[in-house]
Amino acid sequence: MPETLQFIPVAEAREPFFVGIDLGGTNIKFGVVDDRGRPMSWMTIPTEAERGPEDTAERMAAAVHRVIGEAGLTPQRIARVGLASAGPMDIPAGMITTPINLKGWHNAPIRDLVATSCGLPVTFENDANAAAYGEFWVGAGRDFPSLILLTLGTGIGCGIIFGDLVLRGEHSHGGESGHIILDFSPEARLCGCGRRGHLEAYASATAVIKRAKQLLESGRRSSLSDRIAGGKGLTPKLIAAEAEAGDELSLEIVLETAHYIGLGAVSLMHMLQPAGVFLGGAMTFGGHETALGRRFLEHVREEVQRLALPQVARATSIDFATLGGDAGFIGAAGVARLEWLQKQTGHY
Repeated sequence: MPETLQFIPVAEAREPFFVGIDLGGTNIKFGVVDDRGRPMSWMTIPTEAERGPEDTAERMAAAVHRVIGEAGLTPQRIARVGLASAGPMDIPAGMITTPINLKGWHNAPIRDLVATSCGLPVTFENDANAAAYGEFWVGAGRDFPSLILLTLGTGIGCGIIFGDLVLRGEHSHGGESGHIILDFSPEARLCGCGRRGHLEAYASATAVIKRAKQLLESGRRSSLSDRIAGGKGLTPKLIAAEAEAGDELSLEIVLETAHYIGLGAVSLMHMLQPAGVFLGGAMTFGGHETALGRRFLEHVREEVQRLALPQVARATSIDFATLGGDAGFIGAAGVARLEWLQKQTGHY
């Protein structure tokens, strides 16, 4: 169980109840939350994607029933299930189309497979959108009318929330802000999608490692070289540790990453003007808990102040997300709650 989660008993919970599922390439997280987004139970199982979507859906259904029982509930008291997954996807059809992290799951109707297996209605959502909605509902953005969440990890995910509107785009690919173009030149860095110059090619964990390797190969001196020679793998975590220990090259890489994130944030702010932009994911360099994380955030803010229209910069809060790895399943449950409320009122 994540240390950040604090469960509430049924006696203190507020109906209706929802289940959230965060489907990842390695693990699947499940949790029951009440109407106020408070967790009541949690569990995780391995994805084992190689067994196929039908097998995974059956195991997901079994986990849903187990996590409901651990919350002290029966399936009849669950209003709806929310299922979040990485794309590409067709959200209205409930289908994962050509996923990178779920090999062989092409055009898998995962929403209906899970709904049939567990006997409950299921809402399907992009995982970045779900995480953003979690932060909007009960996380860092709970007092904000709108927000953008950038998740910094192997790639860069993005979710955009305005009121109760989750920006999905006309064909389920809205908010793919990791592919904002920062560099139009033919020599621009190559993104994992195969195109050049995208934000993800400069500021994702993958990009941070590539930039560090290039600097080391160019002959720059750094304690990273000693750590690598000693058997350490080059990761953002190692770069952060060396930056905190005073290595100038490592700190340069971290602050340059903040510069690129600031560039991407400014483009989004000018286009959408959200009340807040939040940074989450695995690569926040410690967040508010470390001096390096705080310096990283301050450098992002400085770039925003330097580049954005003053009135836009003044009106937009830049901060870290707060739900961490729990944002996905909490947000999935929140999006399920949103669809349940819409069906109750008839307002969409």
